[in-house]
Amino acid sequence: MQLSYSFQSPIGIAGALLDIANKDIVSRANGEADSKNMKYGMGVVKGDSPGKDVLVPTEDSEPADFEGVLMTGHIDEMDRAGLIDIEHRQTVGVLNYGKAWARIAPGTEPAYGDDLFLIVNGEFAGFFTNEAEGAIEIQGRFIGGIGSGDIAPVEIFNQKQGKKEEEIDG
Repeated sequence: MQLSYSFQSPIGIAGALLDIANKDIVSRANGEADSKNMKYGMGVVKGDSPGKDVLVPTEDSEPADFEGVLMTGHIDEMDRAGLIDIEHRQTVGVLNYGKAWARIAPGTEPAYGDDLFLIVNGEFAGFFTNEAEGAIEIQGRFIGGIGSGDIAPVEIFNQKQGKKEEEIDG
């Protein structure tokens, strides 16, 4: 029985835009066979058909494989448990650059300006963290602390992934 109610709006929703800053959102297909593998707000990498589909990152993923953050905005239905399955081959929006609410691994405590890493193995593959272990570095940064639940605002930079700033300037 519910005995209390909150009238406060949640701070952010996984996979939602943070603000109206410049952005690029492209359409891709979910390349994962299991509809439970992808979640809005997670980072995804190039799929078997680059430019057409995306996958959850694996240990073999490299920074140059990073496509962006999986965004909400498509018509989806929740199941009885309140979960949304993203079906195999379903069209999804992927934020190549811009600002969004992204999923973070439990226990991650990001601060404004922290480096952005994409977890590439284990239960939280595709989630972001500010720790390098078990992750690949993404050209971006955290731009705030934790929102509602295990999400935080991130900024994905508009530059080629896998290149360090020194390599771009020099």
